[in-house]
Amino acid sequence: MISADGADSALVRCLADGSYHSGEALGALLGVSRAAVWKRLQKLAPYGLEVESVRGKGYRLPGGLSLLAETSVRQAMADAGADPDALDLRILDITTSTNADALALAREGLRKTVAVLAEYQNAGRGRRGRPWQSPYGRNLYLSLATSFSGGAAALEGLSLAVGVAVADALKALGLGDRVQLKWPNDIWVAERKLGGILVELAGDMDGICVPVIGIGINGMLTSTAAAAIDQPWTDLTRELGRAPDRNLLAGHVLSALMSVLGEFRQAGFAPLRERWQRYDCCDGREVQVLLGERRIIGVARGVSEQGALLLEVDGVIQRFHGGEVSLRLA
Repeated sequence: MISADGADSALVRCLADGSYHSGEALGALLGVSRAAVWKRLQKLAPYGLEVESVRGKGYRLPGGLSLLAETSVRQAMADAGADPDALDLRILDITTSTNADALALAREGLRKTVAVLAEYQNAGRGRRGRPWQSPYGRNLYLSLATSFSGGAAALEGLSLAVGVAVADALKALGLGDRVQLKWPNDIWVAERKLGGILVELAGDMDGICVPVIGIGINGMLTSTAAAAIDQPWTDLTRELGRAPDRNLLAGHVLSALMSVLGEFRQAGFAPLRERWQRYDCCDGREVQVLLGERRIIGVARGVSEQGALLLEVDGVIQRFHGGEVSLRLA
């Protein structure tokens, strides 16, 4: 754990309970002096682990950490109705991005669907290459790679289908009807971004194609990570009033994802369209679609059976297969 920088896994696991631990106790655990403990604690900061120090109490990680464990994720999947053995599950400590890892596995050839999760990403990406804040052990960083026949054309509307799966999982985990989707791949609560979806492709674009589905969900954003986000945001801790169990979250998201992907394989996005529109935060509202330097303003009218955004502009419905939607008109 965080071994790339020499920090001891025992230190992180001890602090994961969120309680105060004295310098003496931590030193005894690690077999080092109090001064050495402080140096090791300092090494945790670049990973988004903000250690609090209080004289007379010691050190703690506010809110603690819910660290990932394969057995716990698989059990959560089973509890949510999925077959955990249908998945090749890999849990990493530190990585560049789970999507990059899943893409590499896809290029090697998949024997079955593979999911990659990580405690920390040092180069997490959102749409258009934007950085994705990825503090250690706080949020969900998950990528799933699975094979589809029919090439890239068979994947039309896939990112929206994934949105349905994620929204269904979050709804069941306590968000209820507050969870929303913003076309094409943002997860919202009360017009604040909770997470996002990034789909990248590997394989044969005309034959066996492998979409790599990246999902990021804010569990508990640190102040440093939050300061780097340039849009209204929220996290599950804020919305649920407690820090999420990341194993439970991962298991339920994977279960919902496998179920929805099964439906998508059979008939594409069309049968999922109505479910997506129940979560649509833009429907009937004036929005702005950004296409490079172009800005098109109209009223959102849901999505097509292929997942295209339907926008009413001057009384005429236009379809958009790309671009970004904003509810905040300039």
